[in-house]
Amino acid sequence: MAFLEMASEEAAVTMVNYYTPITPHLRSQPVYIQYSNHRELKTDNLPNQARAQAALQAVSAVQSGSLALSGGPSNEGTVLPGQSPVLRIIIENLFYPVTLEVLHQIFSKFGTVLKIITFTKNNQFQALLQYADPVNAHYAKMALDGQNIYNACCTLRIDFSKLTSLNVKYNNDKSRDFTRLDLPTGDGQPSLEPPMAAAFGAPGIISSPYAGAAGFAPAIGFPQATGLSVPAVPGALGPLTITSSAVTGRMAIPGASGIPGNSVLLVTNLNPDLITPHGLFILFGVYGDVHRVKIMFNKKENALVQMADANQAQLAMNHLSGQRLYGKVLRATLSKHQAVQLPREGQEDQGLTKDFSNSPLHRFKKPGSKNFQNIFPPSATLHLSNIPPSVTVDDLKNLFTEAGCSVKAFKFFQKDRKMALIQLGSVEEAIQALIELHNHALGENHHLRVSFSKSTI
Repeated sequence: MAFLEMASEEAAVTMVNYYTPITPHLRSQPVYIQYSNHRELKTDNLPNQARAQAALQAVSAVQSGSLALSGGPSNEGTVLPGQSPVLRIIIENLFYPVTLEVLHQIFSKFGTVLKIITFTKNNQFQALLQYADPVNAHYAKMALDGQNIYNACCTLRIDFSKLTSLNVKYNNDKSRDFTRLDLPTGDGQPSLEPPMAAAFGAPGIISSPYAGAAGFAPAIGFPQATGLSVPAVPGALGPLTITSSAVTGRMAIPGASGIPGNSVLLVTNLNPDLITPHGLFILFGVYGDVHRVKIMFNKKENALVQMADANQAQLAMNHLSGQRLYGKVLRATLSKHQAVQLPREGQEDQGLTKDFSNSPLHRFKKPGSKNFQNIFPPSATLHLSNIPPSVTVDDLKNLFTEAGCSVKAFKFFQKDRKMALIQLGSVEEAIQALIELHNHALGENHHLRVSFSKSTI
C-alpha cells in the first residue's frame, strides 16, 4: 500500500473517477485507488522513503521539462500573446466515423475542454474545439497535429482558429457545451448519413466489424491485462491509451461528476419475462443513483435507464455491459435520448416506466458517502451489511438458498457482526440475488444492504 498526495483536491477527484471504471495495472498487478483519511502527507527522511522521494523528484522534472515537447524548434515551447484557446480540427482520410465523444476523449488529455462543434465542410469532417486556456490548445496542437487516430487513417490536421470563443446553442451529437447542462438538444437531425450512423450504432465498431478491414487495425494503445499498451504504430495515437469505450463512441469521462454528457443508457438483450423496472433500478443503482427506468412497451427486451449524471452512466455501462442476467448477456450503451419521458396521463404503459428520482434506496445521495469508495465490478462474492444481532449464519444462508442460489461460503466480519461476505455459485447468481434481496426486511427494522465485494472468502 502507498499514499499519494496530489496537487489539489480536484486532481485527486479526477484521478479516482478516471481509475474507478478502468483498473490500472502495474507490472501485471491490479492497483486499487481510493481516498485516504489523511488531508496531507508528512514525509520523513528514513532510508525506505529515499526511493519514493527520488521518484517524486523525477516526476517533477518530467512535468516541468517535458511540456516543451520534443520534435519541434525550441521557440515552440512558448505560447504567443493573444493566441486563441480555440482549435480548428480537420480529419483527413476518414476511414472510421469519429464522434464528438472520441474528440473529447483525445483532447481532454491536454486540458479542460469547454466546447466542441463538429460539422462537414468541403466534404471534410471538421471540428472547432475550445479549451479553458490557450496553453492547453498550444500543447494539444503540438502533440496531435499530423497524428492518426487509427492506423493509417483519420489523420488530425490542427490549426488555431481566428475565433476566441465558441457559441454553442445545442447539446447533441454535433455540438456540446460542457459548461452548460441546460441547453436543448435542438432539432434532433442525425449528424451522420443513415448508413454511417447505422454502422456506428453497431456495438464494438472498431473491435469487431471494422478491425483489420482493408488492413487497418486500430492504432490505439488498449489497456491489456498485462498492464502494457499494444505497441503503437508510428504516427498513431498509441501513447494516449484511448480506452476501447472511447473508440466505440462511449466517452470515459475523466473528470469529477457534473461534466455533462449523456446520463441515459440503452440496455438491450434483457429477459422480457423476468426483468422489471425495479430490478433494473436496484442493479444499476449499485453504480449510481437511478432516476428513471423505462422498459420498451413493444420490445420488452430493451430498456432505458436514466442515471443521475454522465459519470454514473459510464460507470454502470463499464461494469454491467456483457454480464449475464436471467440467462441472457446484457448489453448497455449510451442512448441518443437525453432523458426518460414519463407516460402522458391516460397513456397505456403497463407499469413499464417508473420514476425513482426520490427513492430512499439511492446509495449515493450523501456527498462524500463511503459508498463511492466501495464500487466494484459484479462478482460471485457479495458484501452484506445492516444485519441485526438476532440473524444467524443459517438464516442468511437459507435466505439466499430460497432465492435459488447455491451458497459456497459465508463469513461474518470479525470486528463488526453487522457485516458479512457470502460467496455464491456464479457471478450471474450474485447479480440476481442482489436484485432480489437488496433492502430485504430482516426484522427489528433492519433492511439488508447488498453490494458486490472485491474480496473472496
